[in-house]
Amino acid sequence: MTDTSEGARSVGRRTVLVATGTTAAALAVGAAVSTEAPAADAAPDLKPAAAAAVCTLTEEMTEGPYYLDGALVRTDITEGKPGITFKLALTVVNSACTVIPNALVEVWHTDALGEYSGYVGNNGHNEADDGTFLRGGVLTNSSGVANITTIYPGWYRGRCIHIHVKVHTGVTLTSDGSFTGGRTVHTGQLFINETITTAVAKVSPYSTNTTTRTTLAQDSIYDDGGATSGLLTVTGSTTAGYTGTLTLGVSS
Repeated sequence: MTDTSEGARSVGRRTVLVATGTTAAALAVGAAVSTEAPAADAAPDLKPAAAAAVCTLTEEMTEGPYYLDGALVRTDITEGKPGITFKLALTVVNSACTVIPNALVEVWHTDALGEYSGYVGNNGHNEADDGTFLRGGVLTNSSGVANITTIYPGWYRGRCIHIHVKVHTGVTLTSDGSFTGGRTVHTGQLFINETITTAVAKVSPYSTNTTTRTTLAQDSIYDDGGATSGLLTVTGSTTAGYTGTLTLGVSS
């Protein structure tokens, strides 16, 4: 299952902002600095240095060839798929780093054997395919947070472990459990520290995936940009499960 259409690191350049965990502190510092009178010899058009630390411009990541329309709106996308529990807490903010409630955060990724629903067999495994497992989205709450329960993804030929993500605003929920309309304000990918993936790869069912694993450093999409390029902050263990957090800033 070589993800050939993901060969380019990004598609276009949109004003998408990613806020790191230091956003709140940076905002506070920026506000404090901006209220002070400038030094007599300061350039009149200088902005507070702290402002640059609030949000960092980043390029969007390619959607890839395995996206399917009609994702279900649900907090748990596992559908009984075996694997280590992985809980995502993704916060969505705008360019001013203000949280965006009711934004739909949609994710999709492979199962432990590197197979995408709707495309099972591309990584050499024969399993049931309902076209919906490990796909879905949820609306952000009043704090701008989307909480999604899934499993730790597997890998396939040519790509490191990753999770695809889209953020939509203004959607309408439909009677069949999906959504329609709105506007896509971000398309990206989420990544995980290689140390964690190395531990996961030793645990069944991940250990039964015989496809050669591409590491984070070898990946053609991830650009080593840390959180600004979708690197999750992950805590937990192979026995207790993991939690991944990230703040996504979008130009809405």
